[in-house]
Formats: sequence, structure tokens, C-alpha cells
Amino acid sequence: MFDDPEIGRIVGLLVVAVIVIFVLTVLFRAIRIVPQGANGIVERLGRYHKTLTPGLHILVPLIDHMRPLIDMREQVVSFPPQPVITEDNLVVSIDTVVYFQVTDPRDATYEITNYLAAVEQLTTTTLRNVVGGLNMEEALTSRDNINGQLRVVLDEATGKWGIRVSRVELKAIDPPHSIQDAMEKQMRAERDRRAAILTAEGDKQSEILRAEGEKQAAILRADGEAQAAILKANGESKAIATVFNAIHEGKPNAELLAYQYLLTLPKIADGESSKLWVIPAELTEALKGLGGAFKGIK
Repeated sequence: MFDDPEIGRIVGLLVVAVIVIFVLTVLFRAIRIVPQGANGIVERLGRYHKTLTPGLHILVPLIDHMRPLIDMREQVVSFPPQPVITEDNLVVSIDTVVYFQVTDPRDATYEITNYLAAVEQLTTTTLRNVVGGLNMEEALTSRDNINGQLRVVLDEATGKWGIRVSRVELKAIDPPHSIQDAMEKQMRAERDRRAAILTAEGDKQSEILRAEGEKQAAILRADGEAQAAILKANGESKAIATVFNAIHEGKPNAELLAYQYLLTLPKIADGESSKLWVIPAELTEALKGLGGAFKGIK
């Protein structure tokens, strides 16, 4: 075919090189390594053939074809805020996070075109259905209930796609600005009310403690005065008894008693309330006797 043997040899080498490169390429494409945490779908002549698990696999060249690897780990997808209308016709913005995992690579490949987009749309629809049956206050306070309802509905709907929804979380529920302002005012008023109650309770306890202290002080003061009066009365009683005993032991006569009475009169006159003196009749006789006694001394 070629007149020049050298040219023929070169062409032969080129043909051999092309064949070797083709064979190596085919062999390289026939060897597939699936990493841990992923699965691969193999199609033979356009039909599903098998699912490749992590490890080394050999495919039939030019017959088998492996689709892009499917991540079998749990995936976290955060969807953009969605406007949702509540039962009382208020629009709230809700951020949603969905935790799901592919359990059947074949169903995830052939039962749905794009399972990520499908999960997002299904989450949005289910969220509007669930929150649409709640008013604003229930939507803000029933987050766990909403999460549970979303998870049940999504898990049931995505089961035929080979997907298991493990959790659904509402990151944020943002009511309209007017509602936020009203809620802030309400919270501020509630805090002021609680502060007023605590202040009043503190004042009440303070007054109770003060009154209790004054009561105890009055009781102690009265007890002290009573004890003092008792001691004073006991002292006066003992003094009177002592004087009485001394007088009787001294056997006083009428003149001595009249003299003692005269000594007591100035003390009686010192009292501011002494306006009227009552002099006993016996005093006159005593004074007469006292006068006679003085005459006898002369």
C-alpha cells in the first residue's frame, strides 16, 4: 500500500498506538470506583441494570453506562423565606430547613426528575396548608406542632421517591411590621405590669415588716412599763410596810403624829393640783396636845 517501507512502518506504529489508546480508554471507562456515602446507577443499553455500592466495580465497555453518583448521606436544605397567609388573613414570612436522606437510589433517579426541587415545592405547599389553618398567635406559639405535621406529610409523600424526611425545622416566623410593633408594645406593657406588681409586693412586705416591728416594740415597751409599775408598787408597798412597822414598834403618841403631819404638809403643798386641803378633826386635838407639850417644856 505504501511504496516506502519506512512510511508503512510509521503508519503501522500509529495504528497500533491508536488501538492501544482506545483499549486503555475503554478499560479506564470500564473501571468505576464509588466513594463511601454514595451510590451509582448503572444502565445497560439505556435500561436500569444495577446499583453500585461503595467500592471498585467493572462495567462492560460501550454497553454499560453509569449515571451521576447519588449522595446517600443525610442532606440539609434551607429554603428561602416563603410568604404564608394565616387563618386571620395575615401574611407571615417563614424560613424552612428540611433534613432528608435518599434511601433508594433507583426510585430517586427514575420516580422523580429533580428530587431537591420536588422537596422544596412540596414543603412550600404543605407549609401553606398547615399554617393556613392557624391564626397568627397559634402560628407563633405552635412551632413544634407545625414541624411535626410537616415532617409527617413530607415523609409520606416522598416515600415513593426513595427519600426519607427525618426533620423539618422552621428557622424563623416573621409577622408583618405592624404586628411586630403591636407585639413589642404588648410585651413592653406586660413587663411594666410585672414590674409594678413586684414593686407593690415589695412595698407591701416592707409595710408588713415595719408594722410587725412596731407591734413587737409596743409589746416590749408595755411589758417594760408593766414590770416597772409592778416593781414600783412593790417598793412603795414595802416602804409603807416598813414605816408602818417602825411606827407601831415606836408606839407613837398623838403629839408625834401631829408633828409628822405638820412636816408632811409642805410636801403636799408643792403639788400643782393641790387646791383644797382636807384636815382631819383628829388633827386639831393632836395640835392641842402638841401645844400643851411645848408649854410643858417651858
